Amino acid sequence: MAAVGAGGSTAAAGPGAVSTGSLEPGTASAGNVKHLILFLHEAVLVQYVDTLKLAVPSLIYTLQNNLQYVAISNLPAATFQVTYQLKILTTALFSVLMLNRSLSRLQWASLLLLFTGVAIVQAQQAGGGSLRPLDQNPGAGLAAVVASCLSSGFAGVYFEKILKGSSGSVWLRNLQLGLFGTALGLVGLWWAEGSAVAHRGFFFGYTPAVWGVVLNQAFGGLLVAVVVKYADNILKGFATSLSIVLSTVASIRLFGFHLDPLFALGAGLVIGAVYLYSLPRSPVKAIASTAASAAASGPCIHQQPPGQPPPPQLSSHRGDLITEPFLPKSVLVK
Repeated sequence: MAAVGAGGSTAAAGPGAVSTGSLEPGTASAGNVKHLILFLHEAVLVQYVDTLKLAVPSLIYTLQNNLQYVAISNLPAATFQVTYQLKILTTALFSVLMLNRSLSRLQWASLLLLFTGVAIVQAQQAGGGSLRPLDQNPGAGLAAVVASCLSSGFAGVYFEKILKGSSGSVWLRNLQLGLFGTALGLVGLWWAEGSAVAHRGFFFGYTPAVWGVVLNQAFGGLLVAVVVKYADNILKGFATSLSIVLSTVASIRLFGFHLDPLFALGAGLVIGAVYLYSLPRSPVKAIASTAASAAASGPCIHQQPPGQPPPPQLSSHRGDLITEPFLPKSVLVK
């Protein structure tokens, strides 16, 4: 979310990642607030070195939130929504570099398709294919959204690496992110508009529209946990594609956005790339790797007891497909 200071300007107040999870054993989940306080004191303050590791992604998330506001202020909503899907590309690249994650040929092809679609949309924007307000700067908007995508990819993968390399729960990690994000956001707000806030009050400029944005960001963050828990990769891809379509329709209705063939082509390529990237991978390579490992360790002969049915064979139905994560859980953020 973002704190809005005097005059309606923004200062991020924490990471957009909001993942819900059960509390640690012996905390408020058992109705014991004292145990929760003691646990938080031990996990956050006593083990401060572990907590400080979260300062890096928290700072990046805070910067990313502000960059998104700069981008959306200088780009049409539909163009921003399409271009922001570059976070899939940056996340995939950082996952390969930092987590040694492998991507299938189809996924690499979909990433190339995604980049091509975004490039077409930006070419349409640069060519003046649609009318825009005079106070918008497409170059600044593009730079902001690219920087936001880079920061989103790095921070998400870094956060995932921390989660996998420690025993702390997602609940605790998000609490630590929130503490740093709130502190950094308040510092940024004081630096940018401290005198105005002191003169007019912290909540000056909080119009109903601003409150709507704040509540939407908070609710959207909570929805992330629901998506991660219940939705599969295909549904995530459809949801992302639907968001692009809805943003385009809303831009046409609310801001007079002109939908030309070049934008439609680029947006279509991005939607197709998102869908292809989220498709499950074939288990052939995984099975071959397992078989090779078993062969290297020597023959293994299983004696079937007389009268017993043979062991079940591997089926080929859809449920046995191995899926690659559409995005790491830590970057399913607003």
